[in-house]
Amino acid sequence: MKFMKLGTRQDTFYTEEATRSLASEISSDLEIRINGITYLLHKFALLPRCGLLQRLCSGTPEPTTVTMELHDIPGGEEAFELCAKYCYGITISLSAHNFVQAYCAAKFLRMTESVDQGNFVLKLEAFFNSCILEGWKDSIMALQTTVKLNEWSENLGIIRRCIDSIVDKILMPPAKVRWSYTYTRPGFNKHEQSVPKDWWTEDISDLDIDLFRCIITALKSTYMLPPQLIGEALHVYAARWLPDATKTRPLESSEPREVVSDKESQRRVLETIVSMIPVDRGSVSIGFLLRLLNTANYLATSPATKAELIRRSSVQLEDANLSDLLFPSHLGQQVYDIDSVAAVLESFLVVWRRVSQEASVEESQVVASIRRIGKLVDSYLQVVAKDPDMPLSKFVSLAEALPDVARRNHDELYKAINNYLKEHPDLSKADRKRLCRTLDCQKLSPEVRAHAVKNERLPLRTVVQVLFFEQEIKGGGGGSNNRMLSQELSFKGKQPAPTAVAAAAEDLSSKLHLKSTTSESSSTRSNKHERMKRLDSRKGKVEDERNNNMVVRGEIEKEEEEVETGKEGSKLDRKKMMGSRSGSSDHGRDKGRDR
Repeated sequence: MKFMKLGTRQDTFYTEEATRSLASEISSDLEIRINGITYLLHKFALLPRCGLLQRLCSGTPEPTTVTMELHDIPGGEEAFELCAKYCYGITISLSAHNFVQAYCAAKFLRMTESVDQGNFVLKLEAFFNSCILEGWKDSIMALQTTVKLNEWSENLGIIRRCIDSIVDKILMPPAKVRWSYTYTRPGFNKHEQSVPKDWWTEDISDLDIDLFRCIITALKSTYMLPPQLIGEALHVYAARWLPDATKTRPLESSEPREVVSDKESQRRVLETIVSMIPVDRGSVSIGFLLRLLNTANYLATSPATKAELIRRSSVQLEDANLSDLLFPSHLGQQVYDIDSVAAVLESFLVVWRRVSQEASVEESQVVASIRRIGKLVDSYLQVVAKDPDMPLSKFVSLAEALPDVARRNHDELYKAINNYLKEHPDLSKADRKRLCRTLDCQKLSPEVRAHAVKNERLPLRTVVQVLFFEQEIKGGGGGSNNRMLSQELSFKGKQPAPTAVAAAAEDLSSKLHLKSTTSESSSTRSNKHERMKRLDSRKGKVEDERNNNMVVRGEIEKEEEEVETGKEGSKLDRKKMMGSRSGSSDHGRDKGRDR
């Protein structure tokens, strides 16, 4: 940081109570009051260099002591004292820390060339142009000090010139950077490594949000920096000024006023950052977007800000990993913020459905996209299922949000459901059925089906469903009837199994009859007779299967009722049931062969 010293005399100002005066043999004839401080000074020193004081003292007799109040001087008493010492020739030291207040005060007092040649304003402008604007950190420091004198700094062009200087330096190729900068990233060694492209991000993160926004806006308008660099600057600024929502508690109305005020300031910072995110996908990471969304929930930002974060997060949801989604909830008792994840997923699905309708549903890219999301959501469900306060409705809603094509198999979903049942052993029968409603037993691997058959936590109907599909794969007989029966057992109130089987038989009969009629014109009567015999045989097999299914269904419902009412010694043996089902099927096939 550069300095400028003016004056050669020793500082002889001293304070007595609320009065500042100069040690001198000449009595004071100029009294100036600023914010409770009274300065006892001399006309001969100040008037020749201060045009404002000349005008205020004009018309007063020479020996008379003049009293004036300058409460509105920019920079207050500190800035005025710098100007007064300059008039007396007392040594003062100027730097980027006090330049702005000294310059504004000198302009206020009209210490210009029109009043006295080589006056204070001229020297300050020379220092500003040759030192402050030429330095990197000096420009940032001077710009930061304009916050307290924003209107004066804006009118005098200090803010604009500092921003232009900073932007010009940022746009310079990193290889040409020669000034000092702050870069504290782990693993970076200034002496051994070249200047990184984002070398400037940490230094400008110290600025006020409005000044930071001005710099970012100016940089974006040049189109000379990639969006990722702009995004990195936003990331660094957010880390500097926004709270870590993972380590804080929800905002409460009973908090002290200064804490609430701080939250309001942080809310404004967050909303401004969101408004500056480049539109380009990948300019910021999905993890950063989701953390901003979590912080927005903590700070209770505007719905528009949350909606924008949800939309942007959904665009990049495919790039997310499990850790990105595991951020805490600030709105309920549950550990994880499943509501925000569900909102992002829904926003993603809205776009995905539109794209899948415009393209072919079987198009590999569309299917691969939704299946990546399916794996991510199922992994997320396995973690949040272990939260003892996770509501069943939210868990089921997220599990059911995905379309069928999103899951190649249901193994991961089964694991999530099993985790939830482990953590919530007191679920009612209805809740357990609702939890397993999304599970498709046909999409379970043999290993998972074997585990499900022995899983005491699953509802009985789900186990029965698994048993029927297992038997269907092993036996291969009566597959369509088994599927109808298992579906009837899973969904209460649907068409009874015998009716469904009869309908299937009738449908089969009609199809075969139609086929026979169509081919009659080109075949002999003996062929027709043989086909009719085969038809009668198939109908007999279907009828036998229907009778067997009615018997099995009656046994299952009876034993299920006994299990649920708690009758002693009535627990259902899954292995026994599988054996019973296998025997019944074999018996039906034997009867068919006998026929």
